[in-house]
Amino acid sequence: MARNTQVAADLNAPPVTSILAKFVSSHPSRGWNDAVEHEAHRTFLNWVGCAVGASRHESAEAALAGVRMLDPAPQSSILGRAEKVDMASAALVNGITSHTFDFDDTHLKTVIHPAGPVASALLALAEVTNASGRDLIDALVLGVDVECRIGNCMYPEHYDRGWHITGSTGTLGAAAACARMLGLDELRTGWAIGIAASQPIGMREQFGTMTKPFHPGAAARAGLTSALLAKNGFTASKKALEAPRGYCQVVSTKNDWNEITDELGKRFEISFNTYKPFACGIVIHPLIDAAAQLKKQGVKAEEVERVEVRVHPLVVELTGKKEPQAGLEGKFSFYHGFAAGLIFGRAGEDEYHDDIVRREDVVALRRKVNATVDRSIAEDACDVTVHLRGGKQAHLRVDHAVGSLERPLSDADLEAKFRGLCEPILGSDRSHELLQHCWKLGQSRDVRALVASARK
Repeated sequence: MARNTQVAADLNAPPVTSILAKFVSSHPSRGWNDAVEHEAHRTFLNWVGCAVGASRHESAEAALAGVRMLDPAPQSSILGRAEKVDMASAALVNGITSHTFDFDDTHLKTVIHPAGPVASALLALAEVTNASGRDLIDALVLGVDVECRIGNCMYPEHYDRGWHITGSTGTLGAAAACARMLGLDELRTGWAIGIAASQPIGMREQFGTMTKPFHPGAAARAGLTSALLAKNGFTASKKALEAPRGYCQVVSTKNDWNEITDELGKRFEISFNTYKPFACGIVIHPLIDAAAQLKKQGVKAEEVERVEVRVHPLVVELTGKKEPQAGLEGKFSFYHGFAAGLIFGRAGEDEYHDDIVRREDVVALRRKVNATVDRSIAEDACDVTVHLRGGKQAHLRVDHAVGSLERPLSDADLEAKFRGLCEPILGSDRSHELLQHCWKLGQSRDVRALVASARK
């Protein structure tokens, strides 16, 4: 008996696989304005800082122990460390470390962390092929565009189904970026995207564990592998994205094809990238921002009797861990985020150490936080009322957290964040040298000097 399991398939979808392949393979080098060019360097700099900062985390040690068992050839470097491994494993491990602290960039429209999959794949490949910094920046802009445009096409339904969209779309962005760096023609670029389309990676169930940062690393490795296969003649469907049983229609009930094609080559999604001032899930940032502001206003944690917060439902869904027991779990607890913000006035990686998450005064304060779901509150907003001893109250509403497009981190802010992440690993002089290499990457003949500065 024949089965017809396809539900509401779009049989007339535009040929977006071919459209994107032509775009990636033929768009001119530096074919964008100065603002896009600068944002690409900000994105790369932030990615390097995050990867170096987490290079000694236990997740990095575990990942390296795993790839060493493959006995890989020493092709590409692990940022912040002395080791070199094969380029696919380097893409994996650097992708993991760049996301371990949950401190990396965010495309707020889709909550994709764009650089992790794309930059991790590109740097590993560039080190082997001796690609120029210009090649890397070009490929980064175009890979992020593919990744985020496909995300725009499917969000939020794809994310709501449980996919970790950074991993699932990051594979496609990494494949497109590596195809560009390899100089593949339109046909082979389409194959690279098509091969990657059969490797969507990442489920939201893994949030709060080491497997969440595995997703961008695995996406980087899969995308790189896809491009290498395509380069050598490995074929894929020319309709891998848009076909009724292709990637987009299988993994999402929403497919807005215009989000992929509109203003292609004129509007670049990297322009809408943002950078985190707090080392945790992005939806917690308004609450941390509010708590830090309240601390500056004189509110003291020891005087708090209870805290009432009104937030969008997604905040509770994604970050509702009431009693986190480890730092990685704390990154998905808005209760902990608010407590850290009020007690310390910040929420960097230090505030997500296991001992801080379990510290008595932090636990006591977060247990006083009560949340009300309010759909009228935007995902990037919150409304906070703190009830203090003696009947006093303090109220604050945050409509856009620091680090958002409306309140972006400056270049100086990014540099301070970079130094804070890199100096404990590389030292002050080496970190400054690496910082300068990141800013000047688009002018560099190759990536060797940058990589040398990033190795320990």
